Amino acid sequence: MGSHGIKDRVAVVGMGCTRFAEHWDMGVDELLLAATGEAFGSANVSKDDVDAYWLGTAQSGMSGLTLSRPLRLHDKPVSRVENYCATGSEALRQAAYAVASGAYDIAMAVGVEKVKDSGYSGLNAFPIPNDGTQRTLTAAAMFSMVVPAYARRYRVSDEDMRLVLARIAAKNHANGARNPRAQFRREITGERLCAMPAVAGGLSVFDCAGVADGAAAAIVVRAEDAGRFTDKPLLIKGLSFVAGDGGGLTDPSYDYTTFPEVVTSAADAYAQAGIVSPRDELAMAEVHDCFTPTELILMEDLGLAERGTAWKEVLAGSFELDGDLPVNPDGGLKAFGHPVGASGLRMVFEAWLQLRGEAPADRRISTYGSRSLAMTHNLGGYPGEMVSFVSILGTP
Repeated sequence: MGSHGIKDRVAVVGMGCTRFAEHWDMGVDELLLAATGEAFGSANVSKDDVDAYWLGTAQSGMSGLTLSRPLRLHDKPVSRVENYCATGSEALRQAAYAVASGAYDIAMAVGVEKVKDSGYSGLNAFPIPNDGTQRTLTAAAMFSMVVPAYARRYRVSDEDMRLVLARIAAKNHANGARNPRAQFRREITGERLCAMPAVAGGLSVFDCAGVADGAAAAIVVRAEDAGRFTDKPLLIKGLSFVAGDGGGLTDPSYDYTTFPEVVTSAADAYAQAGIVSPRDELAMAEVHDCFTPTELILMEDLGLAERGTAWKEVLAGSFELDGDLPVNPDGGLKAFGHPVGASGLRMVFEAWLQLRGEAPADRRISTYGSRSLAMTHNLGGYPGEMVSFVSILGTP
């Protein structure tokens, strides 16, 4: 572990991100044009300067034509990729490795999803053939199992667990309220969140990420070329992606208090980046808070809190903007919603703003200026059957 990777060999030199929202007046084409246009402008390049494109989308288009048509790309390779909810991160990973290999000088990763006017409450999964024995629970129901499992293992009362989850939601909504690109821009008190009725297990609607449309894009080049495009590049220190074997669903010892794929991908990314103590070395973390208990578990799986202590850290405010390690300073999935193909790149966009000192003062992380590394974490699937991506990004 740590013998591979692209540490400091690839740099992000331009980014763009739309608002994540109910875009009734924008289709996939318009979202893609908005995100890529901003990225082109920030790197001062044209679409023709980019050698190759990677488009991440779960169900908003098939093939590279989804991107090449609206951008009117001529004679360019465009690869459409998908990896559950980590689809945007997958686009970045492939673009970065293509540049690192020397195959291309400039590559772009783009993520997009348009779901609000699809007629469904979220993504409508493709009818993949199966033997009829697969689980039939919703995502909310699957992740709700984390709550009683964690409470039982670490002897946390039901009242304290409810308060912890409310604090996570309140933190992310407070951050999102300060972010013009967020879907939900209103603070919500912990008391109000605690009073919400349950809709899946012990989870209320406000424990769940929303459904949104959105797009984000990143331009990557070799690190030695970054100065041609920006004086504030973001270096890629580590990229790790792990696909589990789905064994947790049939393993009676699996207890829902950890996501093994996250543990493995985090350890790999830290080794690539040379990180020994993530809690002390990271300036911020963007994590996949699809549900509030997911963020709680991730704090421990990502090594940001000791096992069984993340709930206490949440109550102590450790992961708030003014805490010693801000988590989801942009508002996370909780405030942004989750347009599947775009979320992973949206996380990188927040690291781009924060580490370059471009986040507004009322949303600036407490660690700015004292630490220079950020982590993004993006997962797909469910407890027991998951894919997990972790990136480490930093300034030169």
